[in-house]
Amino acid sequence: MKIPERVRTHWWRVALVVAAVVVACFSASPFAGLFGLVPMLVWCWLAPSRRSGLIVGAVLLALLVWFVLPGALGFAGHWVPAPIEVYWLHTTIAAVVCAIGARRGFVRLFVLVIAGFVVTGGALFAAYESPPGDEGVAPGPAGLAITRDFNCGSHNCWGVLETTGDRAPEVLRDYVTARNFTPAPTVFRAPRFCRHTGLLVDHEVCVDVWPLGPAAARLEWHVN
Repeated sequence: MKIPERVRTHWWRVALVVAAVVVACFSASPFAGLFGLVPMLVWCWLAPSRRSGLIVGAVLLALLVWFVLPGALGFAGHWVPAPIEVYWLHTTIAAVVCAIGARRGFVRLFVLVIAGFVVTGGALFAAYESPPGDEGVAPGPAGLAITRDFNCGSHNCWGVLETTGDRAPEVLRDYVTARNFTPAPTVFRAPRFCRHTGLLVDHEVCVDVWPLGPAAARLEWHVN
């Protein structure tokens, strides 16, 4: 069967987009993953040739992997991008990479950067006084009976897991440390564990484990 000329010429554009979609599917936030795809889509539209298209496309794909996978896998540290950085920092770096590769379309790339900052502002506003997401804490360890809720007060909200089961306090502490949360100064005598991510913005998630007995515990987490 003869392959259409258009397919033979532009197959690499489709391949790059498909690879980026696969990576974006691992994002903790579907909208963040979708927004992370935008630079690749713009590049596959602007790319002047297959050679430069594949080179710059590979750089963009590696950049997307860096901004999505470490956080999705629960890694921590200041080399792991914060969730909000997908919108503005990833977009800005990707726009610079596209501009170097394309040498044209600067207006579109500038609009892309502005859109990234606008979406960042919207994401921050939406998160204000709203319950935190899973943040690597929920759904909780297997083997315990768990109910999930959230509370708000003093211009802040936090997630809550009520757990019952054998050695529940110890199981919860082991669970959060296995997810790269490290011990932090206690608050109100409750053991606290925190995890930091972010290249330029420090995204801190802290977890308090409240023992309620040998077979019950309450876990609360919030984002600083």
